[in-house]
Amino acid sequence: MMTNLFSVFDPSTNFLKLNWLSTFLFLLLIPYSFWFFPNRMQKLWFNILLTLHKEFKTLMGPQSLQGSTIIFLSLLFFIMFNNSLGLIPYIFTSTSHMSITLSLALPLWFSFMLFGWMNHSQHMFAHLVPQGTPPALMPFMVCIETVSNMIRPGTLAVRLAANMIAGHLLLTLLGNQGPLNSTPVLSMLILVQILLLVLESAVALIQSYVFAILSTLYSSEVI
Repeated sequence: MMTNLFSVFDPSTNFLKLNWLSTFLFLLLIPYSFWFFPNRMQKLWFNILLTLHKEFKTLMGPQSLQGSTIIFLSLLFFIMFNNSLGLIPYIFTSTSHMSITLSLALPLWFSFMLFGWMNHSQHMFAHLVPQGTPPALMPFMVCIETVSNMIRPGTLAVRLAANMIAGHLLLTLLGNQGPLNSTPVLSMLILVQILLLVLESAVALIQSYVFAILSTLYSSEVI
């Protein structure tokens, strides 16, 4: 009986010989800063971060606060991670739900507006009337610009959620037609789904980039 009790600690598995894999798992937890030379993945990651940082810094202008691009870089990679994770079967795409996208867009827009009206009120009022507007159209332009400014968080949230829902919904509808079709049609259906999956992978990256770029542009208007 004691042999059976301690047999769970024997180095034996029935599926794969991965007994000693847990011994090396600590290597995955070591931060990259402890390595003497950065690996290729780290170099690629740094190059991507540096390129995006330069682009965001250019959009925000020279008057932007130092380190402000970190917010938008974190936002971009957070959305990109969730969008890409949603392409895996049986994993819910959180960015396809309005509660997540609106929770990301609304605080950003509100903080931009609060900062702009508290520190640059004259600029915010002048922004309501585009340059060169005829005097007769100024009241209408103020209404139009105010409405367009108010719906910005909604457009950000709906754009991201709708793009993520559309592709997944199309893949689901095509996948449900598989058992009803013959073998040639099924082969064509699988090919179409593979192409749609590639397209969805591109959409997952592009939509995260669009969300971060638009947030950067909105912040540059109030600085």
